[in-house]
Order: sequence, then structure tokens, then C-alpha cells
Amino acid sequence: MSQQNCCCCGNNQVDERLEKAREIIKKYKDVKGGLIPVLHQIQNIYGYLPEDVLKEVSSELNIPMSEIFGVASFYSYFSLEPKGEHVIRVCLGTACYVKGAQLLIDKISQELNISVNKTTEDGKFTLEATRCLGACGLAPVMVIGEKVYGRLTPDMIPDILKEYK
Repeated sequence: MSQQNCCCCGNNQVDERLEKAREIIKKYKDVKGGLIPVLHQIQNIYGYLPEDVLKEVSSELNIPMSEIFGVASFYSYFSLEPKGEHVIRVCLGTACYVKGAQLLIDKISQELNISVNKTTEDGKFTLEATRCLGACGLAPVMVIGEKVYGRLTPDMIPDILKEYK
């Protein structure tokens, strides 16, 4: 197993996630079209796609980093940055947008001091703007984790965020 210095105390620790990632890469080494399953599984381990692990994917699967980044940035499921403990998704589909979804994003950005696709410094929240969430009748809609909030107004945002702080 690989040894890695702990970022907070400097102690050597075994990075079990890296070992799992290496096992996944090895499993798909000779599988045609194996990149997407590898990326999915690595993201499930880390919560995002760390660049150092993607370099190992590139080397072991003999796929250029440019192609890997192309795939990772094309599919909205993949993230190249760590996400917060609570991911806030605000719908910007037509119904939500017409009913003021951008004002929700503006209020959340102001409350958490982050922009879209960014994470708060404390790692608690990530803000994402999405397309249709399938709840047009509740427009404007936002989802935090699995919880759906509908018929929102900007003045409702601070109380909702308090539930997660």
C-alpha cells in the first residue's frame, strides 16, 4: 500500500482510496470503452476526480490526459474539484428561470460567499446551477442532497441554509 503524508499533521498514512482506485484501473486496463466506468468509480471513492489519480488513469489505460479531461468536463456528473458536504442545485430550466431562479442563485451566492460551481472555504456547501430537475410545477426549485425545495423566494434561503449549518 502506498504511504502518504497527512496534510494536517504530517504523519504517514495509508491512502486506501488510492489503492482502490488502482485496483479499478487495473480491472479496466484491457477493456475497450473502460474510461467512463473507471471515472465513475474513482469519483465514487473520492467524491471528485483528483488530477493525480487521473494521471495514473492516463498512464495505465494509455489515454491522453486531454481526452480524460475532455470526458470529465463534458459529462455534468463528473467533478474535477472536491464538492462540499451539502451540494445545492438550483434549477435554471425554463419554468424555474421565468419564476426567479437566478434570484435564488444570487441570494445563495451572497449568503455563502461563493459563486456557481464553487465550494465554501469550510467545505460545507457547493453551489450548482442545473437544467431541469423534473419539478416544474414547483418552480423555482432547488435541491440540497435529496431534499427538494419548491416555490422558493430569495427571502426563504437564509432559513433553509440554517438547517445545514
